[in-house]
Amino acid sequence: MTHKHIKLRSVETWKTTSLCSVLLLLAVGCTNDMKDISRFDRKDPPSQTLRDARVWRSEYGRLQMEMEAPLIVQYRQLDTRTHYPQGVNLRFFDSQRRLQTAVSARKAISYDDQDILYARDSVVIIDYSNGDTIYLEDITWKSKEDVIYSNRPVRAVNGARLTFGDGFISDANLTNLRVKRQRGTIEFEE
Repeated sequence: MTHKHIKLRSVETWKTTSLCSVLLLLAVGCTNDMKDISRFDRKDPPSQTLRDARVWRSEYGRLQMEMEAPLIVQYRQLDTRTHYPQGVNLRFFDSQRRLQTAVSARKAISYDDQDILYARDSVVIIDYSNGDTIYLEDITWKSKEDVIYSNRPVRAVNGARLTFGDGFISDANLTNLRVKRQRGTIEFEE
């Protein structure tokens, strides 16, 4: 009979030890903030999805910019951002409503809270005032700092001149485009 009592006691000790271990793991494992936990179980559906979108921006009744995108996906739950997964085309106009600059990219994302737009994959900038066309891998547009730039390889075409460089910088109006760290220029006869 003593033998059964010892066996029962060891099973009881095992249950107590197991219960204490589980409680300890739960106590240690639940020290994260709910925001951190929700990031692992991220179900961040879009707040809004727009197809075949066309957006105009004007100031005092003057058209400044026109944007077209086949698909715009906006997220507002965890952070505020807008995706352009099928590309975006932007056109900027002067005060006389003449087309000044056009920008296109195959993909883009806007971090709306930070006023930053990042575009990538076959970015093309056309400056209609001087005839420049700039081909880039990506650009970053920081509107608060009034700057658009890239630190990746760039190719600029102006008439019969082809310029290669290792970056690009401009003001936000795209009126002062400049190729950084120029590596060479090729001039063709017309």
